[in-house]
Amino acid sequence: MDRPGVIRPANDRPRASRLSVDTREVDGAVVVEVTGEVDLDTAPRLREAIAVALAETAGGRCVLDLTTVGHLDSAGLTALVDATREAAAQQARLRIVVDANRPVIRPIEITGLNQVLHLYESVDEALDESATS
Repeated sequence: MDRPGVIRPANDRPRASRLSVDTREVDGAVVVEVTGEVDLDTAPRLREAIAVALAETAGGRCVLDLTTVGHLDSAGLTALVDATREAAAQQARLRIVVDANRPVIRPIEITGLNQVLHLYESVDEALDESATS
């Protein structure tokens, strides 16, 4: 319980307030918009949202928009790799939007996952049927 006048450190915020996930359908694809921090505490929520989105696509397109994510750690990277594998197993296409969002693209590039993940610079590009996946 918070007491009046007590300020909680940023890293002590409740998990729910550190990650927001919204899902919508666009042109027959499921778009998952993620905002906040993807870390050890919040990665399970991201995994669940991706699993639900992949189930909804039934082998179609799923776009994961990470352009408003401010932090991505190894748990988040693992969630992205696992989701990419699961999408392939379901014969779905998981496309990840990162644009120039350094907190997201930097760890992906450093780990070499840009060679494994299907990355796009915008949701429109990811939704484009002619884009390679």
